[in-house]
Amino acid sequence: MSLLEVTNLTKSFSTRRDFLGRKAGWTHAVKDVSFTLDAGECLAVVGESGAGKSTVGRMVLRLIEPDTGTVIFDGEDVRAAKPARLRAMRRGMQMIFQDPHSSLDPRMTVGDAVAEPLIVHTDLDKTARAQRARELLDKVGIGTRYLGRYPAELSGGQLQRVAIARALTLEPKMIVCDEPVAALDVSVRAQVLNLLRDLQEELGLAYLFVCHDLALIEVIADRVLVMKSGEVVESGTVAEIYNAPGQDYTRALLDAIPVPIPRAARQS
Repeated sequence: MSLLEVTNLTKSFSTRRDFLGRKAGWTHAVKDVSFTLDAGECLAVVGESGAGKSTVGRMVLRLIEPDTGTVIFDGEDVRAAKPARLRAMRRGMQMIFQDPHSSLDPRMTVGDAVAEPLIVHTDLDKTARAQRARELLDKVGIGTRYLGRYPAELSGGQLQRVAIARALTLEPKMIVCDEPVAALDVSVRAQVLNLLRDLQEELGLAYLFVCHDLALIEVIADRVLVMKSGEVVESGTVAEIYNAPGQDYTRALLDAIPVPIPRAARQS
């Protein structure tokens, strides 16, 4: 059985309201999307802006409620989970957002931000939480010298490493990576991709890797799901998608690849 099984996921959003303030116009953000994700695997969900990629990732974690469809994580129905059970399930599935500046509390130190999930999900004391934060910051290449710093004192690349450390705090089985390097300078993207790949291999993590740039997935993904206008138009292994794309849309995405940073990352 796969770690994650998604079946016929659908979501619509209201685009306008009538003169009484009632929702009137609707747009289908996601239409009948289905896929699986195995333990230790990376599935990349790719497509241009507005394709529905991020909505899929958020629905998997139930940050957005689907209209229809099922999400089974580690054998449990995510949509059917009551609040207390859903909170417990989220120990096993975490998320890394695109912009670390907005995903980290600017009033909280780096050490406290990484340790915060332990307050909610465990009964560890302050000393044990601080030790866990130090271990994770070392693991992601930040080091303990930043424990007392605030987000405004760190670069974008450093902040994303902190966000990755925070996502690892509860030892999840799966992480949804929502455009995790899109907000970073080109010079540090390969470094963060390498870090994510190394952590996956070391910890056996599964990634649902949301991305608009097919150049990035070559270094990290095992399989690819190509989305357009809320629908899956093609799927396959990375080699299949790169070497023999079946859709004009996929070929257009591949043709848009600039000088690919991941090739350098893959050789490092």
